[in-house]
Amino acid sequence: MRRTRRCAVAICALALTSALSQSLAADPAPEAARTAIAAVVDALCPDAFDDPTALEQRLAGYALTNIEDAGPGAAWLRRELRLVASGSGLVVVAMGLRPGGVLRRIDIEVRALADDRPLMLALADGDCRISQARALGYDGGSAAELLLLAPDLATVTAREPLDPPLPPGEDPGGVTVAQVDSGVNYLLPQIARRLARDAAGQPLGYDFWDLDPRPFDGDTGRSPFFPLRHGTEVASLLLAEAPAVRLLPLRYPRPDMGRMCDLVAHARNGGATIVAMPMGSRSPGDWTAFAAAAQAHADMLFIVSAGNDGRDIDAVPVYPASLSLDNVIVVTSAEPDGSLALGSNWGAVSVDLLVPAERLSITAFDGRPSKGSGSSFAVPRVAALAARLQAAYPDWRAAELKAAIFARAEAPPEAAARAVAVGWLPEAALKFE
Repeated sequence: MRRTRRCAVAICALALTSALSQSLAADPAPEAARTAIAAVVDALCPDAFDDPTALEQRLAGYALTNIEDAGPGAAWLRRELRLVASGSGLVVVAMGLRPGGVLRRIDIEVRALADDRPLMLALADGDCRISQARALGYDGGSAAELLLLAPDLATVTAREPLDPPLPPGEDPGGVTVAQVDSGVNYLLPQIARRLARDAAGQPLGYDFWDLDPRPFDGDTGRSPFFPLRHGTEVASLLLAEAPAVRLLPLRYPRPDMGRMCDLVAHARNGGATIVAMPMGSRSPGDWTAFAAAAQAHADMLFIVSAGNDGRDIDAVPVYPASLSLDNVIVVTSAEPDGSLALGSNWGAVSVDLLVPAERLSITAFDGRPSKGSGSSFAVPRVAALAARLQAAYPDWRAAELKAAIFARAEAPPEAAARAVAVGWLPEAALKFE
């Protein structure tokens, strides 16, 4: 995914904010984390990254347990210091970035020593001035809320739920499309009313990451404090282009990709013939279970993104796009004239279609209008076309849908002639009533 506009951190949760200017002092864990961050920040500047032993001298009760450097020899670019606070049960990890030999950024994360549970993160400049912070609120053993904090580390400026209950509703009917992604923000009314549900009104989506029935949007693989909100944006485009779709959201199983077998079975049991998969990785081992499941369900059509690394995936594979499966369509992003979009992957063998997917109108995680670009957004456009085709021809399955979609493709412009195997779908080809 590439986005042409990003919301500021402070407004990303406006649609979800329920309380402002609140203190964390009532919660012992965040209060202890706040105290630890304040102490470490005071001790770090001006020279502690260059002389880490000074930290132990300045910080009573803290032990420096590890120093990890990245960069050319002594001229480190990135230095990470790990400290254990005796008595408080906390670990503090301070990371400094020094491009050009000048300290520019400091990240300070606090975790629980007993279970490595993340508690709080503060971001500061090279002079140790904190610009923002984030904390996780827990309900038992699970993170239930993300709190956005002011530089004082105590004032809550916004709150984002991480695993909220699903709103009530009824099944919308229509063609079922499963979306495998980071989940969706089902608190947004425009998504909630389109969720596939059973006869009792219970949503049929599932979170194969956390193994619960709440596939809320958030990929925390890179950082629990800055989750990627990808699925809501993709789903908003799918629902806009296929108003009769019944959405079955499935949060992908990052902790164990072997669960993809169960995920595909869940999609099938939920009524989906069409599965949108705007995702991938460079590890073929991540996709062994998916490949077996896709082959076992040959009548299901999987629409997969080629990725946005700006490379030929015939030469440097990306999975599952580079798998050879008859019931998969691999798509990449094109400009409106059919030329390959900047940064989008291509492959004369591995990639099937160029699809106009640049600067598209989407809905962001917070419900605000936004713009999206990249091969991730080519996926819902083709999935929406497949859903409209299946609405017109209910008996069609993967083979018929794939053939009908390919039949609508045209020869790409000369500059993109070797970018894909089949052709490109201009705007007119994406329309089917």
